[in-house]
Amino acid sequence: MRRSELPMNKPTATVPAVPINQSVRHPALEARGLTKFFGEGQAKMTAVDQVEFVAHFGEMVFIVGPSGSGKTTFLSMVSGILRPDAGTVFVNGANIWNFEANALANFRLNTIGFVFQDYHLFPRLTTVENVAIPLILKEKDWDTSLAEAKKILTVVGLENRAEVPPYKLSGGEQQRVAIARAIIGNPDILVLDEPTASLDGDTGRMIISFVKKEILTANRCILIVTHDARINEFADRIVHMENGRITGFDKGTE
Repeated sequence: MRRSELPMNKPTATVPAVPINQSVRHPALEARGLTKFFGEGQAKMTAVDQVEFVAHFGEMVFIVGPSGSGKTTFLSMVSGILRPDAGTVFVNGANIWNFEANALANFRLNTIGFVFQDYHLFPRLTTVENVAIPLILKEKDWDTSLAEAKKILTVVGLENRAEVPPYKLSGGEQQRVAIARAIIGNPDILVLDEPTASLDGDTGRMIISFVKKEILTANRCILIVTHDARINEFADRIVHMENGRITGFDKGTE
């Protein structure tokens, strides 16, 4: 699979420019009264219920809670994927749900890095081609994109696996490829959905330790949805959700 077979998304509008304060305590995102319903009539249920939340640059926040508590729905709304029924989301001071469609697509491409639970790597692409996809979507030159992807693979320690297809990689290696793809565009906010769910305990801890030490910066915020209590020590804050609401906060132990 090569350039002509890549999924293309070419939004034309740009996200309104918002100056970023480099202070660690500057809010990366704010959710105000965030609410989402699913279903209609008697089947209508509240997935996220008037959530108030602030995350700052320079911190790694875990969002924990039982299945069905609203964690993934909440992250989908703050990431610009799922439109809320009520409430607002501010990222770098801008209300993302006021963006028109193309600007919202550009926001997702340029500001958010998303690492999915199942990696979502393309099996017919090489590792380096998988990592280069976000740059290709930004219409960057093919060779330049691959060169940048190779640099990012060096960051995650996979420079020697650049030409290998993903199905020949271990689970931990595939997770690092997914992280490399998510950070190649230098996103302000990195979102990881159950990043250790398919990994053994030692590998999971290694991945999250690596993310905190090498990927988290003073100019980036990382949000992680997890059920894995074995990695809680790496969190700067732990947010508890239940029945669509935030029920409490814990401080990480590291």
